[in-house]
Amino acid sequence: MSRHVNTDGRLNLTQQRKRAKELLPHLKSQDPNATLSQAQWAIAKQLGFRSWPRLKAHVDAIDFAAHHPDFAASDEPRTTHWRCGNDIAHSLQIAGFKGDFKMLTDPLCMGPVRDVPSEAFRAMRSTFISQAFALDKTQAARRVADEYDQLDALANADHSVLWCEADAYDQLFLIRALASLEQAPRKLELIEVDRVPGVERFIGIGQLAPDVLAWLWPQRRRLGDDAVHLAKRAWAAYCSPSPERLAELAHGTHSVLPLLAPALLRQLQELPGVRDGLSLTERLSLSYIAEAGPVPFGRVFAELMGKREPLPFLGDMMFHALLRPLIDGDSPLLMEAEAQNVWPQRVLTLTALGVEVLEGQAYWLDHCTHERWVGGTRIRPGRPHWTIDEANQPVFQRRAIA
Repeated sequence: MSRHVNTDGRLNLTQQRKRAKELLPHLKSQDPNATLSQAQWAIAKQLGFRSWPRLKAHVDAIDFAAHHPDFAASDEPRTTHWRCGNDIAHSLQIAGFKGDFKMLTDPLCMGPVRDVPSEAFRAMRSTFISQAFALDKTQAARRVADEYDQLDALANADHSVLWCEADAYDQLFLIRALASLEQAPRKLELIEVDRVPGVERFIGIGQLAPDVLAWLWPQRRRLGDDAVHLAKRAWAAYCSPSPERLAELAHGTHSVLPLLAPALLRQLQELPGVRDGLSLTERLSLSYIAEAGPVPFGRVFAELMGKREPLPFLGDMMFHALLRPLIDGDSPLLMEAEAQNVWPQRVLTLTALGVEVLEGQAYWLDHCTHERWVGGTRIRPGRPHWTIDEANQPVFQRRAIA
């Protein structure tokens, strides 16, 4: 069967019927009694549907939403659409949405996230953002201040809709927004999605076509005080110096925010592994480079986001910032060649130490000099620190660091 890679969620029924007809001779070569209905079923299954009628119903629903952007929509100029980036701002306009658009771009899945007063929190985050992404300090501080000022208005907004997917970037944005509230506003709604039928590798809402956003709109749901209370618990746990409470929530089930626990679990996996001292992002990257290297930096990112990362949450610049400490230290795990090129084109190769760490024969925090944070949990080389074991449970590591 030929592969049809769908990324934006838009499906053409005529095209799928054509694919089914092209598949039928292959099925008949295996079973002379094979029918077109069986070929259609096979196509539907490949696209993630249980039957051809379900595929057709989904396509019809998206077509209807595309031609009726006001369908069941209370979207008005007074509505505010919230997102953790600007990736859907233009698509919302194309789809016919009329409300205002606001965003919080602070990558809370990276750097220190501690429970400190508002002014100190903003300074902490803007300093990290400036350093991690080589941005002007004043501009970074201004952007952080502007976005958090807007977020402070969430409590009194007439109608707010949060657009989120399942990964840690989005879910941390969600709990940060909700934790800022004393109680749920009168009309606060959530559009939350971890998969879209027909999309083989769903990474984020930003990849979806405008008419698919219109299809998502009627699926929004009201958030109440129970969601606010859960978010406050989760945010406090994420900001804690110990990851123990975070682990409890990550291994739980939370019906009011059902995508929260897997995202928190994925964040826990950014703690150093007990065996090698690597975060999961670092381990996945080194593993691919060991298999395919030498390999361009950008291809490593594409491989992780396209195949290996279980819950993609990083943008390209975030990925680049996370891997810099593996390259820039006195005892690096990676060598970076062709430094005259832009970073995605630079070629990465494992050092001898990188091979040893990947194989568990050396421990990364015995050699690195940078500190890292997972929320409020600080990991400093040369000090006892929190790690994550094979069961994804936090373990305090008291090993002596050379």
